[in-house]
Amino acid sequence: MNYFSSDFKLGILGGGQLGKMLLTETRKFDIQTYILDPSDEAPSQFGATKFFRGSLMDFDTVYQFGKMVNLLTIEIENVNLDALDKLEEEGLPVYPSPKTLRLIQNKGCQKDFYVQNNIPTSPHQRYVDLNDLRKSLEKDELEFPFVWKCAQFGYDGNGVKVCRSALDLVKLPNVECIAEEMVPFKNELAVIVVRSVSGEVKTYPVVEMEFHPEANQVEYVICPARIDEKVAQKATEIALKVSQAFNHVGLLAVEMFQTEDDEILVNEVAPRPHNSGHYSIEASYTSQFENHLRAILDLPLGNTNSKVAGIMVNLVGEEGFSGQVIYENIEKIMAIDGVTPHIYGKRETRPFRKMGHVTIVNENMDEARKIAEEVKNSIRVISV
Repeated sequence: MNYFSSDFKLGILGGGQLGKMLLTETRKFDIQTYILDPSDEAPSQFGATKFFRGSLMDFDTVYQFGKMVNLLTIEIENVNLDALDKLEEEGLPVYPSPKTLRLIQNKGCQKDFYVQNNIPTSPHQRYVDLNDLRKSLEKDELEFPFVWKCAQFGYDGNGVKVCRSALDLVKLPNVECIAEEMVPFKNELAVIVVRSVSGEVKTYPVVEMEFHPEANQVEYVICPARIDEKVAQKATEIALKVSQAFNHVGLLAVEMFQTEDDEILVNEVAPRPHNSGHYSIEASYTSQFENHLRAILDLPLGNTNSKVAGIMVNLVGEEGFSGQVIYENIEKIMAIDGVTPHIYGKRETRPFRKMGHVTIVNENMDEARKIAEEVKNSIRVISV
């Protein structure tokens, strides 16, 4: 099929910053792109060929949107899977498939899948709701500390909490959830696997992630990870095993823990472009967004190697500020060589909301890390 400068229409469910960055590639290749998102302020609204406002969880809305396009992909997992099932049954290519999404969408199902497929992961227990979890504590079937996660609809650190005592349960929602055993680890790593329709597979280098202690959000993504080569090889092999088990098409970001004794445990996955791959826009030969597009269109995959060391700094709303956004000192960081800011197009900021990111590229990793620290300490996402 001819995708370029043609009548072919690619549909994307979700119009956030991931969709916005994916549109850079569809516009580069002159591919018509339709986007569906519930917000009339979605960052992707200006770059798409056509933008439609509607619920991603409503069967009819998703189904009717799918009938307008030739191929459907996602930038967020929380979509109506029954509509995707019907569209796929009627012959519409949907990548990743609803079958894959169904395994990933619920964190409890996702964790069970790892156990069933002999993929190393931390021990966990599933609960119908918070009351069910409390009963488990009362019966001494569960012990503090543990990591609580809501089974569905968590994002950007929301829906995750380290519970060390009963006080930590007080404000948690009474929803389906899991409790994971606390695992002592020294690094959080990620590997992005890209798999095409015809089965061509490539991996990006292992990256290291540094998290904000309060918001549970990634502050820095460092590529390549500062780890032993044997550990990097083990992480890549496990990511490939996860990819094969899910049989996904497109990108799969596999987040992992490196334990104190250098074991690798899978934390969770995202079947789409991911925060851990944003560095690739400037630092890699082929960005994660271009390779996602290549994979779902069954085109030859691009080179996933890095040209230089890359570090990404997330730009999130500062505590104490809500309202019309201001990027304070952005001119200062733009004056530094190798620094590229990406602004997501969200007019309103609030504490810890993802508003953009900055990529730092440098031939010297130590220098890149120093500059990343300078960037982090200089720019502030505040409000009027």
